Amino acid sequence: MKPAIVKLILAREVRDQLRDRRTLFVIAVLPILLYPLLGISMYQLSQFMHVRPARVLVVGAERLEVSPPLIEEGRFSTLLFASSGSAKMLELHFPSTETAESERWDRARELVLAGEYEAALYFPADFSARLEAFRASLTSRVGPRPAGRASSPEVPQPELFYIETNEKSVLASQALDSVLQRWTDKIGEENLKAAGMSVRAPHPFAVKKIDVGGKTNRLGSRWAGILPVLMLLWAMTGAFYPAVDLCAGEKERGTLETLLSSPAGRGEIVLGKLLTIMIFSIATAVLNLLSVGATGWVVLSGLTGFGLPSPAALAVLAIALLPMAALFSALCLALAALARSTREGQYYLMPLLLLTLPLVILPMSPGVELNLGTSLIPVTGMSLVLRNTLLGDYLSVLQFAPVVAAVTLAVCMLAIRWAVEQFNRESVLFRESERFDLWIWLQRLFSDRRPTPNVAMTVFACMLILLLSFFLATLGGEPDNFAGLVRSVLTPQLAVFLLPTLLLTLLFTTSPRETLLLKLPAWFTVPAAALLAVVMHPLIVLLGALVEYVYPVSESLLPSLKNIQELINRSHFWPLVILIALAPAVCEELACRGFILSGFRHFKGKWRAIIYSALLFAVAHGFLQQSMLAFFNGLVIGYLAVQTGSILPCMVFHAMHNTLALANGRLTPQLFEQWPILNSFAVPGEQAGCLFTWPVVLGCAIIGALLLILFARHPCVCVRPPEEGLENRILCPADSF
Repeated sequence: MKPAIVKLILAREVRDQLRDRRTLFVIAVLPILLYPLLGISMYQLSQFMHVRPARVLVVGAERLEVSPPLIEEGRFSTLLFASSGSAKMLELHFPSTETAESERWDRARELVLAGEYEAALYFPADFSARLEAFRASLTSRVGPRPAGRASSPEVPQPELFYIETNEKSVLASQALDSVLQRWTDKIGEENLKAAGMSVRAPHPFAVKKIDVGGKTNRLGSRWAGILPVLMLLWAMTGAFYPAVDLCAGEKERGTLETLLSSPAGRGEIVLGKLLTIMIFSIATAVLNLLSVGATGWVVLSGLTGFGLPSPAALAVLAIALLPMAALFSALCLALAALARSTREGQYYLMPLLLLTLPLVILPMSPGVELNLGTSLIPVTGMSLVLRNTLLGDYLSVLQFAPVVAAVTLAVCMLAIRWAVEQFNRESVLFRESERFDLWIWLQRLFSDRRPTPNVAMTVFACMLILLLSFFLATLGGEPDNFAGLVRSVLTPQLAVFLLPTLLLTLLFTTSPRETLLLKLPAWFTVPAAALLAVVMHPLIVLLGALVEYVYPVSESLLPSLKNIQELINRSHFWPLVILIALAPAVCEELACRGFILSGFRHFKGKWRAIIYSALLFAVAHGFLQQSMLAFFNGLVIGYLAVQTGSILPCMVFHAMHNTLALANGRLTPQLFEQWPILNSFAVPGEQAGCLFTWPVVLGCAIIGALLLILFARHPCVCVRPPEEGLENRILCPADSF
């Protein structure tokens, strides 16, 4: 790669973008004007917004002779409001006293339903008298109530009418709740005085709050939830539109062919375009952040404790913007290369935004903290680092910033590699426009059937499995006996994995034997797969402990998992082996290492197929910790499927792995006391299960590596797809990405 060529391409692309007035307006002019204009508009609109007081009907107010008073001069007492302006938001109305007492309750309810009042407050006829009787009963005695003396009289409850589906009625009811609560508290104070007790008896002390964070933390807390989100979102949107113009726009203008026919290599072209997109992404994010910061500071400068972030926080924001701009620029460039036109390229913005938005917004949740687990999540880790920096928590930032930087760099490299691959594929760069017709597509599925499914059908199968798995997980309940456990295990295995796989195989392929790898492997591969599962078990147990350390199981899931584990421990072992080990080994392997793996092998090599099938295998499992272990196992099982060309070793490995997991769960500390020799190989858990000692783990790792080498040296018997070419070949042992 020649830097001079990259520099020429960069200068060309930047010059072309600067000539586009629309790009300059969106990147430079719009951010500077948008937020001040929004602030001015909101200020102008606020002058025309008049909030009408809520109309409240008070029935029985004329009989309220209670101290302290609730209503004074036709309004609620100002002592019952936090501010005098709040009292004006409730407009009181009083019904005619000529209405019969029996009709007043019904009339108040009907008027609220008719919309004449937002709420109505009804006091029973004897409310004041019985409240006075209650207070008198308190003054008549001091100390404990003697045996046989009647208890204090009951006070009837006032009734509040409102409409839950009417927002203004709900707000009026909430305001009335606050007023009545303060009134009740003051009545309680009067009652305590009447009984000769101190008004401080219900609340003898108050907590004194002391902010030890200092002014810097107060200033940072104002910006911590705003600036990282805005920076990441604007870095992404600022990268997308230049990327669409540099790829899809050049396709429409017919200038892409000229650039590709030049002496510049594809990598140099991608790097030049990537740097161009990064420049505009950074410029968009910086200008928007400056505009938001200036507008917010001017508008909110009157608030106590509000100010600008510290220079250190701004420096961290600037440093973090570079890798995030590179990541979003590479993703946008790869997506834009897929588009046939500018309009199609703009459609790709919404999926990218929907996938990125949860990762950006997740750190805004109060319970999400910067730790080892969250720092390993792309985008989320960077957002948490920025948030903690603005909050002044530099210790956690220094502790986890290297992990976040490494993850971000790795994801950037993968995104850039994907962009380079897109530019190396002529079928992507020069795709012709096509019209989608559902009926023609279905006809072609049947007429163009092949021995194994194509990539489109494989993707459809993955989506179908995930959807069925999601809906069955939401509908299924927690089992409480062995029959319920059988239903909860077999239903997803049959309905999610086995039946869809068999139907799709029979309908859309011509060779179920090749699709599902229904072949006899070499004789030694089956015992070797079983032995591999045995020696990998200590590694899986150790990996599971590390996963639970980094990502602890949610407290809400622990009772359910504990109940299921107790149900499994109470059941007989061998029926569980058939249910939990053999059934998933057959159903899941036919789906993931049969149909899915065979379909993805048409797409750029065996390792891509192994990884994609392992991803589906992981996502289809229940929760995060289980999915991570399933992905690791899926990689190994997928490699066995490719190297042996048969589904049988995969099923044996899967069944043996699940059986060992069941057996490990039944190991108790009492068993280790009965058999002391077990302590030489493993350490018992607190309640059940065990962790293996390091010599056992290292020895099993060596044996497992030797077995994988044995499978690697075994001649690959895979069936190569007929369209295999330079960019989507399936090489056997020497295959690479």
